[in-house]
Amino acid sequence: MRLVAAVRFTALLAIGMALYALPACAQNAAQIARGRLSEIRLGKALTKHKRDDYVLSTKVGRLILDEIESDGRDFGEKDGLFEFGQPNRIVYDYSADGALRSIEDSLIRLGVDRLDFVWVHDIAQDFHGDEWLARFETARTGAFRALTRLREEGAIKAWGLGVNRVEPCELTLDLAEVHPDGFLLAGRYTLLDHERALQRLMPAAAARQVEIVVGGPYSSGILAGGTHFEYQKAPPEIIARVERIKATARRHQVPLKAAALQFSLAHPASAAVIPGASRPERI
Repeated sequence: MRLVAAVRFTALLAIGMALYALPACAQNAAQIARGRLSEIRLGKALTKHKRDDYVLSTKVGRLILDEIESDGRDFGEKDGLFEFGQPNRIVYDYSADGALRSIEDSLIRLGVDRLDFVWVHDIAQDFHGDEWLARFETARTGAFRALTRLREEGAIKAWGLGVNRVEPCELTLDLAEVHPDGFLLAGRYTLLDHERALQRLMPAAAARQVEIVVGGPYSSGILAGGTHFEYQKAPPEIIARVERIKATARRHQVPLKAAALQFSLAHPASAAVIPGASRPERI
């Protein structure tokens, strides 16, 4: 099963079933999203479906503990994103044991007996600052090898990174001892922000037959008529760039939303895009 078909179906299933079956939306099956609420909610929706009828992915790299957080959370540049989730303490763990424990916890929350794809989550500078390379080394000797073993044993179908930065993907591609199946790259291959990915990552991934799932093709919403870029209010220089892109799209009589999706999908390395949805009728 190719990553393109599986991920495209996974994205639609995770969003669609959660929206239709439950009162709150689970955007993906990542345990960190809303402090493990997404897996719990998605798991409830999955009870109505046979396991062989869908493809399921989740992420590793953090453990959600039973104890309650008392000192606040530090998510680097993305601090505050998950403030409305459950208040459990969250710790980073990119070791082999941490990855296996994270998978076990996800299986329990989801109420299933197996996963199809696993992404190593947020192992990049935007979350870890200057410590990101040390975190990456822990993952290289830990989570990467554990996931490779699980794939070889048939316990999962594929693994890769789920990140917001190009650099960890490039480093992983250059490793000789492990071979990821794909990357879930959010926000770095869009009409608004694509230079590094286009010049370096996408060609290298295509050459190695490693597929890219493009997350956030609307750059946090500003390419879809919103006002946010990188999860914050867009600064004037970004707004000005978007206006120039809009003018180009109008000259060619192409809606900006369509142009954004088509751009992210056009490269041979692109397997799928995950634009997200805020209402059921948008699925």
